[in-house]
Amino acid sequence: MEHEAADPGPSATEPGQRLGSLIGGGFGLIYVEVNAGALAAPAAAALRIAGGVAFAGLVALLAARRDPAAPAHGAARGGFGPWYWLVVAAEVAAIAAGIALLNGPLDRPRAVVAWVSVVVGVHFFALAALWRVSLFRWLGAAIAVCGLAGLAAAGLGASSAVVATMGGVLPGALLLAAGYQGTIAALSRSGRPLARWARERGREFNGSAS
Repeated sequence: MEHEAADPGPSATEPGQRLGSLIGGGFGLIYVEVNAGALAAPAAAALRIAGGVAFAGLVALLAARRDPAAPAHGAARGGFGPWYWLVVAAEVAAIAAGIALLNGPLDRPRAVVAWVSVVVGVHFFALAALWRVSLFRWLGAAIAVCGLAGLAAAGLGASSAVVATMGGVLPGALLLAAGYQGTIAALSRSGRPLARWARERGREFNGSAS
């Protein structure tokens, strides 16, 4: 995922963009791996394998596209400032309060994952304003809708598999997809379209093999 506060150029935004995509993809993988367990064994195994493969592909793409001339700081240092940590603190507090209510007086433990997705979705709206990234508004809206659907399903007595799919697996897939989208967009912005990047990697591989 992308998260630059300005547009200082591809080299300056490279470390922050890579870190953001990696963090988003990592959380997406966790979402899928944890919540797939609520599904039947064949579906759960397939989802977990798919999630692992998708994350491995994202890591490989991020590693391969790294510009050796890019600085080791820049957007990553500037983007994760006090306002970012304030958003994270509010997110953690909202998640904790919701979990306490759902596991306590509301007695809806199945809905916990859906509530987490609602909060995560809302937090992306704050990050969109902080980092001026339109992708985060769409991502936040999609994840929040998944979470609300999961909450509704839990309130109506749906099975754990249904709630976990709506409130956990789908948001995880969205986070992984956003990681790819941010990385590919950065490739295009840096003047290295994906096809060109693939050709460059192929030439490097052939050169090292010979």
